[in-house]
Amino acid sequence: MSTLVLARKHRPRSFEQMVGQEHVVQALSNALASQRLHHAYLFTGTRGVGKTTVSRILAKSLNCTGPDGQGGITPTPCGVCNACQDIDSGRFVDYVELDAASNRGVDEITQLLDQAVYKPVVGRFKVYMIDEVHMLSTTAFNAMLKTLEEPPEYLKFVLATTDPQKVPVTVLSRCLQFNLRPMAAETVYEHLQRVLQAEGIEADEGALRLIARGARGSMRDALSLTDQAIAYGAGQVLEPGVRSMLGAVDRSHVAALIDSLAAGDGAAVVQQVNELRAEGVSAAGTLEDMATLLQEMAVLQAVPEALSGTDPDAGVAARLAQLLRPDDTQLLYSIALHGRGELALSPDEYSGLVMVLLRMLAFRAPGTRAGAVSGEARAARAASQVGGAAVAAAPVPRAAAVTPKRVPPAAPPAQVPPWEDIPEPARASAQAVRDAAPVQASAQAAPAQSAAQGTPLSDEQRALGDRWAAVVEQLNASGAITALVRELAMQAQCVAIEDEGRSWRLRVERETLRNPAHRDRLQQALGTALGHPASIEVEAGAAQDTPARREAAAREARQREAESTIQNDPLVLQLMQQFKTARIVPGSIKPI
Repeated sequence: MSTLVLARKHRPRSFEQMVGQEHVVQALSNALASQRLHHAYLFTGTRGVGKTTVSRILAKSLNCTGPDGQGGITPTPCGVCNACQDIDSGRFVDYVELDAASNRGVDEITQLLDQAVYKPVVGRFKVYMIDEVHMLSTTAFNAMLKTLEEPPEYLKFVLATTDPQKVPVTVLSRCLQFNLRPMAAETVYEHLQRVLQAEGIEADEGALRLIARGARGSMRDALSLTDQAIAYGAGQVLEPGVRSMLGAVDRSHVAALIDSLAAGDGAAVVQQVNELRAEGVSAAGTLEDMATLLQEMAVLQAVPEALSGTDPDAGVAARLAQLLRPDDTQLLYSIALHGRGELALSPDEYSGLVMVLLRMLAFRAPGTRAGAVSGEARAARAASQVGGAAVAAAPVPRAAAVTPKRVPPAAPPAQVPPWEDIPEPARASAQAVRDAAPVQASAQAAPAQSAAQGTPLSDEQRALGDRWAAVVEQLNASGAITALVRELAMQAQCVAIEDEGRSWRLRVERETLRNPAHRDRLQQALGTALGHPASIEVEAGAAQDTPARREAAAREARQREAESTIQNDPLVLQLMQQFKTARIVPGSIKPI
């Protein structure tokens, strides 16, 4: 003897029994109560969220006659009259469900519309429900447009689709559209508890939460998985069996992986992957569960009060959220998402999983726990995240952004040249140099303590830097140097000029720029600009004072000046005083 599956046995019979679609239920109930009825409804949403169920309940509400046979249109169908029972059993002659996936042609639609001219046989209304309506052909849509716009007063259309973008706008404009949302995992979990309690089936909380997450917002999928879990567990729904059935990863494995990543322990990461391989756990499932846990961690880091007291896994997410900085959490989440797509390209999925985890390990700064990152590491991280083209700065507290007070322009210490504060990624960025405006070399001259070497720049070194910066500016303006030759000039420090300007000695840190071919082309351009032959000697070493550093420092100065101008603007201050929650969005200010 076969049993009725849970998805059909526990299909809601009234609006009160529906879960997770309160916005649709309220709108339809109010319309039915006031009898402000539209002639066409369109229900959209992913599979298993209740589109057909809502259609049947709506048909019952329109045709219910009540237990005594004297009822009328109602938002609460009785469920016992002939109309309600016949619609539930699928034999009500005035309620027609058409599957557009298999009846998509104009002939089928024409045949259906031909029956529209006849009044209902036994009911108050005829209700035509067309499922997966987006599958209809163009000619079929055109055939139904006129009837859909002006149907007889006794005819109601109910259209359902999982892909509303494919429904012509001419159809959309003739319907009231309701979007049925995917179910929240907590909503699915609570409904499964009620269903299994009614069925008298033993189930533990962990198993139901796994099914609720695995359903991905579809209540029908959740009930189908529950049927499968009951069969798998011989009448019981227990976590070990459900985890094995779904191929899900034990949360403890994922938590251990994140622990190891936070500690920078590569050996532990590889060992845990080997344990997952031995257990036969899916690599894609591992990354999926890791992304889920990282998402929960990110929410807790941003909104600590979002911690759920009912979810047993919330404590694990809360503990791990303390081990990583928010930006590290976001980085690992992004790598996990992209890594799932790369598994198919790997020689085997576990080698792909190892590489994804090692990428997480490589991109995380070791030893940086939440709230314990140095200012230098934070600056380098910020510069790298914007492609090395921006000057990194310590983050500004939120309170400072909203307090309406004058902010004096920030300036580097007097004893340090501005270009000494520029992070390495900014110095190395050719694009940042190309985008920058020319800077007068004399504006950067200041007594200094070298950040790179720890020795002060002498007056002679500063004069050499001024002269070299002016020459490079002239070469850039004339277009005499481009590409890597231009990069060589921008990243070079002039350490000596001899023989009345005919011999120049430059210091360049990057080995790739010390190419003899690049040097020869720069030497030729320099001789042309000076009007006499000139030779260039390039030596290796850390460059302290370069045109690139000067330009980057000038851009930073212009940025600080622009930010100070906005922050001290009377109108801005007035607006921030008027609107207490107003703040200046970081990064939105750009110098003109």
